Amino acid sequence: MDFSSKLLTNAVSEVSQLPGIGKRTALRLVLHLLRQPASRTEELAAALLTLKSEIRFCKSCHNISDNELCEICSNPKRDESLICVVEDIRDVMAIENTGQFNGIYHVLGGKISPMDGVGPQDLTIGSLVQKVKDGKVAEIIFALSSTMEGDTTNFYIFKQLEPYEINTSTIARGIAVGDELEYADEVTLGRSIINRIPFERSLKT
Repeated sequence: MDFSSKLLTNAVSEVSQLPGIGKRTALRLVLHLLRQPASRTEELAAALLTLKSEIRFCKSCHNISDNELCEICSNPKRDESLICVVEDIRDVMAIENTGQFNGIYHVLGGKISPMDGVGPQDLTIGSLVQKVKDGKVAEIIFALSSTMEGDTTNFYIFKQLEPYEINTSTIARGIAVGDELEYADEVTLGRSIINRIPFERSLKT
């Protein structure tokens, strides 16, 4: 796309680098902002800068948080002995929307993917194992996407936890193989959490 303004070109180029945003969508968004009052654009820019500079990660579960502990980990009504292992914050939001889970989470920050240069050391697996070592965890639920990378990550963590007396389970396959967790509907995802199965059994299917 050729624009009559280099300023417009630069703005569209930057916006189009966001995930799922092509050049045409970026142009539409930039033109929309141009039509808004300057204060609206300033508020958006300020919100993004504040997010980048002040956002924190929960010291317990690694979820995005405003404080040292996120609202889930600091909630005394949550069952701290039940940990659901997820890839990122989008999966936390998806499971929370089902209203079917009352434990806490552990956000890995990704999945093991040698092709992408992501190994176990790049994820928060070590702190998860430490939680189990501390003896306060009764069950680990694997809730990663049903992809090769997700299954590889599940199995790696499972092997790390084998020396300890702890139950490990995985969400039921109401989630289609290859699907990302965040795109599952709430009813299906909720049932998958409730009807979870022992992880060892999932290795045989």
